[in-house]
Amino acid sequence: MALDVSRADLTVGVIGTGAMGRGIVQVTAAGGMTVLMTDARPGAAAEAKDFIGKMLDRAAEKGQMTKEEAVAATARIKIVDSHKDMKPCHVVIEAIVENLDAKRALFAELEEIVTLDCILVSNTSSLSVTTIAAKLKTAHRFAGFHFFNPVPLMKLVEVISGLLTEPWVCDALMALGKRMTREP
Repeated sequence: MALDVSRADLTVGVIGTGAMGRGIVQVTAAGGMTVLMTDARPGAAAEAKDFIGKMLDRAAEKGQMTKEEAVAATARIKIVDSHKDMKPCHVVIEAIVENLDAKRALFAELEEIVTLDCILVSNTSSLSVTTIAAKLKTAHRFAGFHFFNPVPLMKLVEVISGLLTEPWVCDALMALGKRMTREP
């Protein structure tokens, strides 16, 4: 399998809209991708979208992008109600609390929702990618994709394979990171 991350209709899901999730959504939308985002806390995703819109407007004011690009990027951000709404995603990025059980439960749920060629990734900074993926049926399509805070300013993103991660997954994440204007 391979994922063409240059495709115009690439859809990325982001679960968790705290500081890291917001930044990931911002660089993904600015990279021309549709972003579906959700958060367990009611109202958090809407707050995040407002914040990201302001950050994109500020980037336009600073000449880092045009006003039209900022408006288009904001329009690509869609708030969804639940994990079930991640079904159309090509990649889902988890940016929730650093808790192994919470991450494992989320990915077990996502495995039953997304297509078999959807890449599942964690933004974890401290947990083992192999350990998170250990109970997954499809650990071969799971990897780490660790951004640094604040995401829009910190260009580095780590692509971390687990013991069972297939090479095409990391290849796709390397290309995706570049599309987000990061340095994988």
